[in-house]
Amino acid sequence: MFFCATIFRMEAETKLFRYLGVDYGTKRIGLALSDEKHTLAFPKEIILNRVDTFKKISGIIEKENVGEIVVGESVDFSGKLNALSGRIEVFILELKEKFKLPVHKQKEFLTSVEARRSPNGKKDLNKTHAHSKLKQIKSGRIDASAAALILQRYLDRINL
Repeated sequence: MFFCATIFRMEAETKLFRYLGVDYGTKRIGLALSDEKHTLAFPKEIILNRVDTFKKISGIIEKENVGEIVVGESVDFSGKLNALSGRIEVFILELKEKFKLPVHKQKEFLTSVEARRSPNGKKDLNKTHAHSKLKQIKSGRIDASAAALILQRYLDRINL
């Protein structure tokens, strides 16, 4: 009985970290976090892709107890890597070097488009909602939602 309890406690202790989901963009980077049970992803924030990007990511990793990172792998309509893929690979190498954490790739396909959709569809938007949607897209909040979609797909895949 002691052996089983010890294994259970060790497993519980090792799972207390969160995953950080990343939707990489040349201007903005969307970030999302998992819960500690690794079942749900939540949009966190958007950071500008600038010289202080890794400093901001470092603060989130420390504050939120991030143990692994999931980055969206950009693919085209045929499922092949696209023009942004090379930049993402460089970004992943920098993440690994700076933070010494496991970094996983999750194919992303139209996650930003999916994040922009309203629950009722575009045809149901009145002028106020349409304007609000446009402001939301311009301000970049969509990027954090896209990061959450990327992370959720990864979590669903590993929790099968």
